Amino acid sequence: METNNMQFDPIKYKSTTREQWQEAANAWYRWSDTLHQWLGPSTDRMLELANITKGSHVLDIAAGAGEQTITTAKKVGISGYVLATDISPNILEYAKKMVTDNGLHNVETRVMDGENLELDDASFDAVISRVGLIYFPNQQKALKEILRVLKPGGKVAAIVYSTPEKNKFFSIPVSIIRNRAKLPPPLVGQPGPFSLGSEGVIEKAFTDAGFVNIKSELVDSPLHLSSAAECVQFEKESFGALHQMLSSLSDMEKDSVWLEIENELKNFESDNRFIGPCEMIVAMGEKK
Repeated sequence: METNNMQFDPIKYKSTTREQWQEAANAWYRWSDTLHQWLGPSTDRMLELANITKGSHVLDIAAGAGEQTITTAKKVGISGYVLATDISPNILEYAKKMVTDNGLHNVETRVMDGENLELDDASFDAVISRVGLIYFPNQQKALKEILRVLKPGGKVAAIVYSTPEKNKFFSIPVSIIRNRAKLPPPLVGQPGPFSLGSEGVIEKAFTDAGFVNIKSELVDSPLHLSSAAECVQFEKESFGALHQMLSSLSDMEKDSVWLEIENELKNFESDNRFIGPCEMIVAMGEKK
């Protein structure tokens, strides 16, 4: 079939991803409290594995609206420093707002491509990335850049989704949209939410990039919301990748898809609340 001859276009993908986050920036900021409740435990573990303490200089890659940046900045204290980077200028404006609102003076933001870090060698004690590495077209290039900017003995820690089966709050919408939009399976080498989730995959990626003393942990990360409808609202507003997948459908077809997703997600409602199944991997590697 023709789709077998298709090749993944990393340049187009990166451009589209940037535009997605430009548009979703405000929503990602508005849902910051939900992100904190949902990803707080895995974020705390990421910072622990990265050995981030008072005075640490930390690079936050794909920082988004900065909710985890704020947590990190408070942890490193006034003697520490956090550089929050993202490919989207719009979303970093909200990170700046969060920094100001929290009265912090140890955070800087810079628009930057995580695969091409415009930073000096060996300039950071730690690098973190929360649900960002999965969307880099060239994950190895990004990891090698991280290795370059880390000081000897410095650590990288990243949070990624595990498998679709363990993340049905997200994998169900992806599956329904792929089916309704008649999308082919992901192309070889294509990034995506579950691209590092299978057993041993992120560990191998860290090893191939040159990291040592690698470890990873599974963190149960259920998404608690009031209802399936609220989960759909959250994903509809904030998950730009889903909009890209829906782009070929009419507005009426899109509405029908979101309704089907909501009906399926109702299986996770009980006692007037919604608990969306989610499991994260927190992985760490060290520079020799």
